[in-house]
Amino acid sequence: MRILVCGGTGYIGSHTCVVLAERGHDLLIADNFSNSSPRVLERLQAITGKTPAFERIDLRDRDATHGLLREGGFDAVVHFAALKAVGESCEKPLDYFDNNITGTIHLLQAMQAAGTKRLVFSSSATVYGDPDRVPVREDAPLRVTNPYGRTKLVMEELIADLCASDPAFHAAVLRYFNPVGAHPSGLIGEDPGGTPNNLMPYICQVAVGRRERLSVFGGDWPTVDGSGVRDYIHVMDLARAHADAIDTLQRERRGFTVNLGTGQGVSVLQLVQAFERASGKAVPYEIVARRAGDVAEVYADPSLAQSLLHWSAEHDVDAMCRDAWRWQSMNPQGFAS
Repeated sequence: MRILVCGGTGYIGSHTCVVLAERGHDLLIADNFSNSSPRVLERLQAITGKTPAFERIDLRDRDATHGLLREGGFDAVVHFAALKAVGESCEKPLDYFDNNITGTIHLLQAMQAAGTKRLVFSSSATVYGDPDRVPVREDAPLRVTNPYGRTKLVMEELIADLCASDPAFHAAVLRYFNPVGAHPSGLIGEDPGGTPNNLMPYICQVAVGRRERLSVFGGDWPTVDGSGVRDYIHVMDLARAHADAIDTLQRERRGFTVNLGTGQGVSVLQLVQAFERASGKAVPYEIVARRAGDVAEVYADPSLAQSLLHWSAEHDVDAMCRDAWRWQSMNPQGFAS
């Protein structure tokens, strides 16, 4: 299929492009490099042996977005193009509403005008907020605790309303839990700008010497060791799920929403210990106060993805840490190395 990948030079988008290219799809990547690097395109060429077609575009540019879809002849769109830092969203909520929601409206309008009827949407488990119980199923109540989560929920609702109005429009909504790791080549990986918002890149930067120590937010949670528990999923497993979602949309001819996780909770301290084993590096840390809005444990029930997409996570936490460390040690300053 000919597939438009919006946000395809970002962390999850770039890894998904590798899987889609390996499966023989014809890709066009659209990105504005707001949270990624042009060097990703060179790295994708090195991994796949093909120079990816690319358009520099911001989905907030309505005319450019319509022109891209009108001329592209796409069979499907994968939508990663969103800002994603919880803390930043609390400081700059209007930027998040503008980028994430406005961009999505323009993309959906352009898809509808062009007759492109398949969408895979990058959503997040943040739409569950503080869940009533774990593991979290797709029918759990939706409640958000920050502007980033609110944008994801609104984007889901926009897509659902379009699907309801146009029975031929089918969308796969993929709710990620905690993506980590990197491509096994070490050529692409997670390269956050500024201070990392997520645990794994922070651990990596401590191990490589860019930061002094890790802050662990809370050591008195009702968990196995007092630190918070999350569902970490290897980015290559996540990437494979997007390709499987496209296949499923084509096969089932209907939309769906699925959780993507391993179904296994891993604590912060367990992840630190696994990373130390994988890297041979000490990761100094200190226990600090809990963060407002944090919860003790969140992990997925991935059984719907397993039955519908015929997908399940294959990489364990040791593989996640090995691949994350390979990326960081080969690229100590990320794509600026």
